[in-house]
Amino acid sequence: MTPAVTALRAGFARGLIELRQSLTGTELLGHLFWPVATLVAIFLLRDRSVGAGGFTLGALILPSVLGMFIALGMLLVIQHLTADREDGTLLRARATPGGIRGYFTGKLVTVSGTVLAYLAILLGPGLLIVDGLDVGGLHSWLTLAWVLILGLLATQPLGAVLGSLISSPCGAGYLSLPVMGLISISGIFYPITAMPEWLQWIAQVFPVYWLGLGMRAALLPDPAAAVEIGGSWRHLETAGVLGAWALLGLVVPPIMLRRMARRESGSRVAERREKALQRVG
Repeated sequence: MTPAVTALRAGFARGLIELRQSLTGTELLGHLFWPVATLVAIFLLRDRSVGAGGFTLGALILPSVLGMFIALGMLLVIQHLTADREDGTLLRARATPGGIRGYFTGKLVTVSGTVLAYLAILLGPGLLIVDGLDVGGLHSWLTLAWVLILGLLATQPLGAVLGSLISSPCGAGYLSLPVMGLISISGIFYPITAMPEWLQWIAQVFPVYWLGLGMRAALLPDPAAAVEIGGSWRHLETAGVLGAWALLGLVVPPIMLRRMARRESGSRVAERREKALQRVG
């Protein structure tokens, strides 16, 4: 067995252990808060009509927020990365053969599992409380599957790149502000065609918009595409943009993580730990 395969297997196993730990105890309550709060909002908006097609705001929002929660995986990666750098986990990973590769694999497994749990919490009850969805055919579930896979590969490596550029948990908090701003202009909560054209172009550069569009294409009937750009689900463009971000994610994050790990040292970890203790004190 090659060292690369050994590192990947170790990372996968570690990711499953971390996922199981994060979905138990008090951490489970934190994970449940946002999906449940989102379901409540969808329930309250489920009967509001949008446009002349008779579609409800709840039916448009449910698939969109599925895409949003996939995209929020990048924030989870950032949070994990900054915390692990703070407590020396990343430094220990660097000291083992293939450690950075295994570490990155483990984080992808942990965050992907968390995102899948979020989607299950949203989609299960959502199918019962929202009318107007079209999930009766195999095509819908196949579309949901490929958009989900490409979305995970497109967004989480981006989170690793962003996380490698900041040096503290406070920086991770600040970084969440532009991410939330991007979500707000990406047609998640209201059709993007209602926004200025220049904002539409900005949103289409990033994967968040395409995740929402892909999920709407999977779960809504074809006439709902009338409120989208060009009046189409644009499957090829969705696959192309998400695929491009996914390919970028296969190349750039390992380089950035290795570069960041080389800058780590025991003295830096001790210094950050001392500062953290002072903040607590």
